[in-house]
Amino acid sequence: MMDQKRVKLANGIELDVVDTGNPQGVDDAPVLMFLHGFPESHRTWRHQIAHFKDRFRCIAPDQRGYRGSSKPQGAEAYTPDKLIGDVFQLADALGVGAFTVVGHDWGGAIAWGTALGGQTNGRVTRAIIANAPHPAVFQRLLYTNEQQREASQYIREFRDPANDALVREKGLVGILMKAVRWDRPNNMEAEERDRLMEEWQDRDAAFAMLNWYRGSPIVVPPLDAPYALPEDYSPPPLPKLEIPTLVIWAMDDLALPAANLDGLEDHITNLTIERVPDCGHFVPWEAPDAVNKAMSAFLDA
Repeated sequence: MMDQKRVKLANGIELDVVDTGNPQGVDDAPVLMFLHGFPESHRTWRHQIAHFKDRFRCIAPDQRGYRGSSKPQGAEAYTPDKLIGDVFQLADALGVGAFTVVGHDWGGAIAWGTALGGQTNGRVTRAIIANAPHPAVFQRLLYTNEQQREASQYIREFRDPANDALVREKGLVGILMKAVRWDRPNNMEAEERDRLMEEWQDRDAAFAMLNWYRGSPIVVPPLDAPYALPEDYSPPPLPKLEIPTLVIWAMDDLALPAANLDGLEDHITNLTIERVPDCGHFVPWEAPDAVNKAMSAFLDA
């Protein structure tokens, strides 16, 4: 277990946060800000925190909507600007100036936005993204790539209020069983899996987690829509990411095929890609040694 503390942000949101590592309390200690994805917690990063805490201050919140952290209800509380804002307000609350942002899955999506917003003022010095698509690449693939669109139909299920009764009856596990294929459930330690199954029974948390999808502007067309960009399509107005960026990609991810790596160099100036073979979506704990090795090489460079 990792100790957590309660941190209140300037916007009123309260997060349960791991804040550990040597040399903690030293003003110039390098900081790693770890952002977990759906449907997990700070424990996504348990292997990385254990590996890096002797050299870095490691900060890992349960993000809004998860576990004991604040769970405002309504999709409007989970738009990307608010989730990105939480990251900077958490850094402010903990007295952190600059940091390296590290994200996986939805945490990676927020890490992209955090990096893009924080590169101009020096708040974010490096970015490490694990199996989370760049927003511009992902939206294009959803329109044009059959594999990605098919793999993302679960998002339509998560957004459909017709499934709310199922969530109220069975918790998050009900809609996960209906909408998501998980091909490597036995790769998670039994204790971790049991803990998640218990946490997924919290109905307020279940709807809050689903609201990350409902508050997102990403468009997921149905399978019978044309595989082409709409006539009025314009890519998201995002600047180029200039800070050093490491993208770690598990190559057997059923939800996010490797096509998400194609064209990344058009959006990132200083890009390193580390491909992890024979690994599914949850790469931080499915292949922790590979992730730690790639992160170490990147952080030492």
